[in-house]
Amino acid sequence: MAFVRFIPVKMRLPLKFGAETIHSIQIAHAEVSCFGATGRGETPLSVGWAWPAELSFRFREEKMIAFCELLAREYVPEGKDPMSAGYRFLTERLPLLHQHFNREHKVEMPHLAALICASAFDLAMHDAFGISRKMATFDAYNAGFMEHDLAWFFQNGSFAGKYPQDFFVKEIPLELPVWHLVGGKDLLRESERTGQEPEDGYPVSLEKWIERDGLRCLKIKLTGRDAAWDYERVVSVGRIAAEFGCDSLSPDFNCMVQTPRYVNDVLDRLKEQEPDVYRKLLYVEQPFPYDLEKNQIDVHACAARKPLFMDESAHDWKFVRMGHALGWNGVALKVCKTMTGALLSACWAKAHDMALMVQDLTNPMLATIPHVLLAAHVGTIRGVECNAPQFYPTASLKDEKCHPGLYERRNGVVRLSSIKGDGFGY
Repeated sequence: MAFVRFIPVKMRLPLKFGAETIHSIQIAHAEVSCFGATGRGETPLSVGWAWPAELSFRFREEKMIAFCELLAREYVPEGKDPMSAGYRFLTERLPLLHQHFNREHKVEMPHLAALICASAFDLAMHDAFGISRKMATFDAYNAGFMEHDLAWFFQNGSFAGKYPQDFFVKEIPLELPVWHLVGGKDLLRESERTGQEPEDGYPVSLEKWIERDGLRCLKIKLTGRDAAWDYERVVSVGRIAAEFGCDSLSPDFNCMVQTPRYVNDVLDRLKEQEPDVYRKLLYVEQPFPYDLEKNQIDVHACAARKPLFMDESAHDWKFVRMGHALGWNGVALKVCKTMTGALLSACWAKAHDMALMVQDLTNPMLATIPHVLLAAHVGTIRGVECNAPQFYPTASLKDEKCHPGLYERRNGVVRLSSIKGDGFGY
């Protein structure tokens, strides 16, 4: 039995996704009763990220809400553990429900949007399993609790006898370096203020965010269409990073780039003209269209310059495998593509020496917790992205009372020490 409701959240500042600017979002809150317990899961329905299109934002959001409501009626886990049940649903039931929905509604909602909707239920199912066994869910991804080893999921004998826990780090950290998102419309310096900014006690400019939160890691949203603007934006952020002691940068081209040359030219120019900024570039995120099957671009040249991370393209481990063959050497995991899928992608990637990052979808409230737990367990190139405190900090005030240090970024980290108990430890 499953249930879903929606929590509207208004952003204090607009968030630019590629060509689209987002002002509010709906959080899908799912509850699933299975394995003898009821678990919870939350996911932001990030329309602009999952469903770029000329259709109105409201129309696409309403369709994603409708698909969540369909899933609430149809979500029945079949399996003895959350990984097996989750994978069966993702590979057998979800494609059929998605196809039926698109035909009935006469739309072409992308698979990525369907995955976001399904992820709230998948997370709730994983949470329920841990609660039913009176243990932390992340302690159950092993031979003692899983019906199948990874060879069953990957249909590959080299994974025989291996389970997700075999790919976890040995020492689970209680603190993680935190990444801050520098949006395309974000003010960089206090001198850029116009007087129209909110006066709500939270920072507005990048300078003040760095000062307040002790940030050291900055992810930079770019256009992927205007190389000159993209270059200058990275340089401007890089100079602020140098002033304030930030040591890690990541440019995000938002799937808008059509050829590797675009990325290579920006990187080569930075290396030649701004070597200090170039050295701080830890990895490059998803420059190319996220439909990997239709856009099988050889990216070895880009990956040879800086680690190149799949994000939207990495729907599941099979796409990670495809990307690896094309030259991608890193994967950005997101629990909004389901915990089941994220864990399988992580295992396949680590087995093939691909680096990992865990990024959020501006996850507030409950959505933050499995997100940071994933990062802590699988190990990343550096820390975890948490940008909900930037865009809707008041949404998580209630949760912050239970988890001080998790929803407020301080000294450049988020703290996980308060996450305890059964399931995901909400």
